[in-house]
Amino acid sequence: MTIVKEIILQLFFALMPFLMFNVYYRDSPRNYSRKFIIITTAICLFFSMTFGASAVTGYYYDIRYVFLFFGLIFGGLPAGLILLLEFVLYRLYLGGDGMGIAMVIMLIIFPLSLALRRMYLAARQKVPVVLLAGFIFFFVPLLFVYLYNPDPIENNLLFHIFVVPVQNFIGNWLLISLFQKAVKDKELFIEYAQNEKVVVISQVAASLVHEVRNPLTAVKGFLKLIRESSLERDKVNRYIDICVSEMERTEYILSEYLSISKPLTDHQESTDLSNLLKITVEVMRPYANMNNVALEGQIPEGRIWILANPEKIKQILMNMIKNAIEACYDSTEGRVTLELAAVGGEAVLTIEDNGIGMTKDQIEKLGSVFFSTKARGTGLGLTFSYQAIQAIGGTVSLKSVHRGGTRFTITLPLHERAEAK
Repeated sequence: MTIVKEIILQLFFALMPFLMFNVYYRDSPRNYSRKFIIITTAICLFFSMTFGASAVTGYYYDIRYVFLFFGLIFGGLPAGLILLLEFVLYRLYLGGDGMGIAMVIMLIIFPLSLALRRMYLAARQKVPVVLLAGFIFFFVPLLFVYLYNPDPIENNLLFHIFVVPVQNFIGNWLLISLFQKAVKDKELFIEYAQNEKVVVISQVAASLVHEVRNPLTAVKGFLKLIRESSLERDKVNRYIDICVSEMERTEYILSEYLSISKPLTDHQESTDLSNLLKITVEVMRPYANMNNVALEGQIPEGRIWILANPEKIKQILMNMIKNAIEACYDSTEGRVTLELAAVGGEAVLTIEDNGIGMTKDQIEKLGSVFFSTKARGTGLGLTFSYQAIQAIGGTVSLKSVHRGGTRFTITLPLHERAEAK
């Protein structure tokens, strides 16, 4: 039973980088960094060596080589050298009869790990390389320990032919395979989320073309009128004022559109939600007009502060409003209503449409990756929105009736410091 506990403990340490990646980068628009690999792997290496299995005093068997290989693959040579230094210093501290042979084995395993890393990066099929590495990580230590002092192995044969191979072989396979899959899934999510934003921006841009064309047509007409007619000075000044007003309106629309299309970052700051909602409504109104949908907003004049990334909030609002507008494609009098209020320490935003609605099955799947109620949708717009809202402590609830419209309610915590200021 003790042997099983030793194996389970080491395999748990092997899974820690994978688990920490899924927790830390769950709502992040970025993938892992070398700093993350070094810190997490160094922590796991420390715990693995601290609680290493031992059948003979002074000889410790853990999954140190697995973490070294993992650090080299995902963190590069700098990460590998840092882990090597950590191992040397900590093994000197632990001491024991097996310290000398442990140093010799590491001197052999490290260059082998570098060669295996090159094989792994170059190989199309990664699994055979991972399995080969797992075999080397238990065979080489056992071989050298046996050549150096065969008594520990011969006197504890079951331990050395079962515990050491299993924890290295399975640990290496679990950590490398699961982490690689998580990284690829994250890359796909980031790519699709970026593409989703490009699609939204391009569709809104098409509606802005119509919106910008109207004031430009008016300005063009007034300028022709001024040039071709003998008008009184007062009329000329009035026409010029109209032209300036129309150009300022066009400049405002374009500047707000550009602010919404900025790249996303991770920075959080005090953000006025009511102002962001006003900006987003103005940008999305041409898209609503193009789809024959009335876009109405009940937005308070006062400021409603939240702690969030303003670019992410704009993207969330665009996604939600665009979905509401598109849900009204089958309605003769489509209408989307927005209402924002501060209630009991929370900002409550409701987005309601009288569109096609959703069935119970669609509601349950909404927000899942790659599920969409639209024929050409990926569902990543809502997935991104849900995750970003939850990351800042918010919640999303909805009520929908098939053929009877949908009502989203987004609740976000108010930012007390900004509110007090």
